[in-house]
Amino acid sequence: MKKHLALGFIALVLASTGVFAEEHAAESLKHAEHAVTHGQAGHASQLVEHANGALTHAKKADEVATGEAKTHIEAGIKSLEESIAHGKQEHADVATKHAQEAVGHLKAANGK
Repeated sequence: MKKHLALGFIALVLASTGVFAEEHAAESLKHAEHAVTHGQAGHASQLVEHANGALTHAKKADEVATGEAKTHIEAGIKSLEESIAHGKQEHADVATKHAQEAVGHLKAANGK
């Protein structure tokens, strides 16, 4: 009985970590899309704000992601970091391109 309970608990934990990764990846994608919208409007500071939000969620998703999703999340993290760096320098156009790259990777990680 104890073995069955332990196996059930392990299965529940493993299933919930996948959901945890998906929730953070989805939230990261939303923030990254907002960053692109603000960047296209030339609003570098708002781009940075949303890119930071996306980065926070992407890092949390990366902690539990596996396989191809993890590869895309990691690439998205790099693109978000570049976007933030350029946005802080008020280079909205370059920051937007990096945010768009992040959106592409995060969509792939989310299976979209």
